[in-house]
Amino acid sequence: MTSTTTQARQILPAEERYAAELAFLAAHDDGPRPPGWALTPNAVVTFVCGSAGEALTLTPARRKAGDLPAKLVVPPKFVGERALVERCVVTLAGERGLLLVGEPGTAKSMLSELLAAAVSGTSELTVQGTAGTTEDAFRYGWNYALLLAQGPTPQALVASPVLTAMRSGRVARIEEVTRCLPEVQDALVSILSDRRVSIPELAGTPDATAPAAPGFTVIATANLRDRGVSEMSAALKRRFNFETVHPIADAAAETELVRGQATAAVQRAGAAFGVDDAVLDALVTVFRDLRTGRSAEGWDVERPGTVMSTAEAVHVAASLGLARAYLTGAGGDALDLMPGHLLGAVRKDDPADHARLLGYWDGPVRRRAEDGSALWRRLWDLRENLR
Repeated sequence: MTSTTTQARQILPAEERYAAELAFLAAHDDGPRPPGWALTPNAVVTFVCGSAGEALTLTPARRKAGDLPAKLVVPPKFVGERALVERCVVTLAGERGLLLVGEPGTAKSMLSELLAAAVSGTSELTVQGTAGTTEDAFRYGWNYALLLAQGPTPQALVASPVLTAMRSGRVARIEEVTRCLPEVQDALVSILSDRRVSIPELAGTPDATAPAAPGFTVIATANLRDRGVSEMSAALKRRFNFETVHPIADAAAETELVRGQATAAVQRAGAAFGVDDAVLDALVTVFRDLRTGRSAEGWDVERPGTVMSTAEAVHVAASLGLARAYLTGAGGDALDLMPGHLLGAVRKDDPADHARLLGYWDGPVRRRAEDGSALWRRLWDLRENLR
């Protein structure tokens, strides 16, 4: 059996996936760094947003005996406003909590992961918020076998990812914080204000209090439109800086992102991505029209209740690529499969969204077909596939 240390993984964490870039940037920028940071704030922004096509150069003295390249172009990893990323970095440098909010599928989690990897070298000190999350996930728990054998000792204590981040001066990530119950969320209030965790079970010992080391902070994410969320208390809100992550504004940038992410997903499944650019353009156009409630031409569109996010567009594009690679053969047409996969994406939350998708076909799709577009004419002919 393959050992866990060498076993292949579907997705590597950001600090491993981009290890070469992080090492290069650490050597390239030797400016001042906040306590505990692996990179300078400027290098963190460059890591997330890219070097704008410019090749960064290392001096021979900084190349560490040839282990690093002399030049490197850092590609962008987050498609969004650079100013947003800069504000996030400033918040983290001030050791204040950062809350990324926005609709589902706007890359909040990805941005959180990239920031944590660049700032503290790891993105894996993470709590996934759910309705079943307890305070232990933010504070600590116990190894009950040791607790019964030894009583409450430091060895029996099981530190949460947040407590581990506090002790080591790193970034803790909390995904979907508003899915946690309010009384669980409020366990963060004292952590973010007092910067320590009290452990009353160890009272009278030096371990009764766990203080936060310099560099510790929290990045949390929250969706604005998801069901099952709990309102944050005013006390907790005051301890975070809120930053809203908006959907990608530029259609070309969104299409390029969908192409890149879908290609990577299909390649991980062992196939080549064979969806034509024209099909991807049409797919992203449909998602953008339904997301905004208005077509690129200015025609009104009834928005579905489900969130037509970029992440969902990536899943549909990847499904088209996999179907073409594995099911339809080399001569298969991904365009023929698009309506069915779109329907599966649209009617997740509300059965009435099926009618809204049909309405979109009877509106913009039909009008584009009548204007002479062969691709949209083909999509119009495929309307029956939406039944």
